[in-house]
Amino acid sequence: MKKTLEEHASRFDDVAGEYDDSQNDTEEYRACVSLVVDHANPGPEDTVADLGTGTGAIALALAEDAGEVVGRDISEGMMERAREKAAEQGIENVEFGEGRFREPNVEAADVVVSNFAMHHLSDDEKVEAIEAIAELGPRKFVLGDVMFFGEPNPDEPFYSPEVDDPSTVGHLADALTDAGFALTAVEKVHEQVGVLVAERGDVE
Repeated sequence: MKKTLEEHASRFDDVAGEYDDSQNDTEEYRACVSLVVDHANPGPEDTVADLGTGTGAIALALAEDAGEVVGRDISEGMMERAREKAAEQGIENVEFGEGRFREPNVEAADVVVSNFAMHHLSDDEKVEAIEAIAELGPRKFVLGDVMFFGEPNPDEPFYSPEVDDPSTVGHLADALTDAGFALTAVEKVHEQVGVLVAERGDVE
């Protein structure tokens, strides 16, 4: 049985202090961070929403170029670390607060990003999340995550089956298209890790 939202939050609260070091140990995670930041490419007038922000790696990296960045997560422990990092780096245009994919607690955003977080949702929940993201009115959504490009090797999962629920690239692409996005880039980092870039031409 998959963990509840509260159980996920508690799990990340517990590891917040060591999270950055543990994630940065993996080449795939570092590659996804770099690709998500590069593809997001916000302008000085843009508001960026980083969903599943964790300790703020993506949010803080985008803050220099964006007008405003809002980071949302379910783990107060992770966000407290993100706030500490922002203060240490003198970054003042980032705000961290509680929010989830299907209820992001964000009024609107020009660019939405998420890295290594959406795989905690079921396939149906991912569809609902992408619909909620579309309602924020972004011109671009950049998703870095665990995702299957083919049949995953059950002996070498890049995820934890007891807590994670990755989707196929095809399922994510269909959900994005159904929500009004056009898939403009697919970056394969690993057989089970990638970055998708989705854009909408109807947003000014």
